[in-house]
Amino acid sequence: MVTTVQARRNAILKAQEYLRARPLYLDTETTGLNPLDEIVEICIVDHAGEILLNSLVRPTRPIPPDVTRIHGITNQMVKDAPAWSELWPEVRRILTGKQVGIYNAEFDLKMMQQSSRANRMLIDQTSWERFCLMRLYASFYGQVGYRGEYRWQRLEDAARQCQISLQNTHRALDDTLLARALLEYMASQTP
Repeated sequence: MVTTVQARRNAILKAQEYLRARPLYLDTETTGLNPLDEIVEICIVDHAGEILLNSLVRPTRPIPPDVTRIHGITNQMVKDAPAWSELWPEVRRILTGKQVGIYNAEFDLKMMQQSSRANRMLIDQTSWERFCLMRLYASFYGQVGYRGEYRWQRLEDAARQCQISLQNTHRALDDTLLARALLEYMASQTP
């Protein structure tokens, strides 16, 4: 059994390894959390924080008002945005051959698949490597849940816990920059 101290040390070493690889960072905002929901915004930044892609996305379904209250993206804002099928070739080009850090990678990857299905297209996500910053941070932070696993922390909580001053606005650009700052913070710690 790995102790909390060992898990934190391993997380720091892994964060340092990821940082040396000069990863990209990706985040999406969506129409919701359900199996038919889709991406309404995507952002990809590089290791230096330079924006490689930052775009609203026109979904095939409306954005519910309760979701708009979270991220502030309205149906009016996305009505003239490119569809996922139009953006995917550029997303694939940027990501191919790269290592990509995503906070809650499972969710964003699922939303990419769901958006693809909604646009009647198949995508291949095997041309790039990804790692989940949320899982890495859970090991770093070390809050043990009732089953003995490390509890996931919301991105805004992780930022507060690490005293990172960037805001989590629930917009893709801000969240990619916050995820980047979080990896840098973990990598800067002494193992």
